[in-house]
Amino acid sequence: MKESSNSVQTQNLETEVLVALRRIVQAIDQHSSRLGKEFGLTTPQLLVLQTVATTQEQPIRAISAEVNLSQATVTSIVDRLERRGLLERQRSGIDRRKVFLVITDAGKELLIKAPKPLQENFLHRFERLREWEQHQLVFVLKQVAEMMGARHIDAAPLLDRGEVTRGHLTPETPPDSEPTVPVGNP
Repeated sequence: MKESSNSVQTQNLETEVLVALRRIVQAIDQHSSRLGKEFGLTTPQLLVLQTVATTQEQPIRAISAEVNLSQATVTSIVDRLERRGLLERQRSGIDRRKVFLVITDAGKELLIKAPKPLQENFLHRFERLREWEQHQLVFVLKQVAEMMGARHIDAAPLLDRGEVTRGHLTPETPPDSEPTVPVGNP
């Protein structure tokens, strides 16, 4: 009888783990989907746009450091945002070799309407945990990543699905923009 009880408890724990993982995946997917469908943005694009809006005359190098993405990735994101008229590159009046990013009025309007990045709320709640709880959570999540065979995956510190450099097509997206997913994928 005791063995049967342990088996049921194990199955319940396994179910709880899988349900919790599925909820995390769905939360990320729903947020990313809404951001893409309603605003034509990916989470990395939103982060870059927010960072440019809150800084003054910063080069791409500084923006990439701020959002923890490579300079090449941020350059690709900036190209897309610039094509949409959300950002502009401006040359420095002092040193013409320097190029800074500036948010446009259209970019400001979009930021007012767009939801905050999912990780912003998560990190706010994470910071309210006691230090030992933070360490425990990091340890457990690293174990989960290992158990899922994801240790080798290079990931940016943001909650989003898919590749960081992808773009979203919306009715407002110019025709020279790239599609959200590669052709042939749902």
